[in-house]
Amino acid sequence: MAEPADRVATHVVLRGRVQGVFYRNWTVEQALELGLDGWVRNRNDGTVEALFAGPPAAVADMVTRCHRGPTHARVTEVDATPGSDPGATGFHKLPTV
Repeated sequence: MAEPADRVATHVVLRGRVQGVFYRNWTVEQALELGLDGWVRNRNDGTVEALFAGPPAAVADMVTRCHRGPTHARVTEVDATPGSDPGATGFHKLPTV
């Protein structure tokens, strides 16, 4: 496992047309491609929420990808804040909250 200094965690909330457009599944694919840990889920307010953890460059790349999203998404806002590293847990889709 990487040393803690070699990992960061970022919590993001995505707004726009981000539900019903394959956003969560796309996020899982992208995060696994980058070797990230964390999760993604829909929220009842119409946003998508995610936590990305791993090497700083990979987390930054994932946040950048979130601005684009999958083909049918229209992301209008990405709020990114520091998060708590869940450790090496893989990347998962969680139920809506």
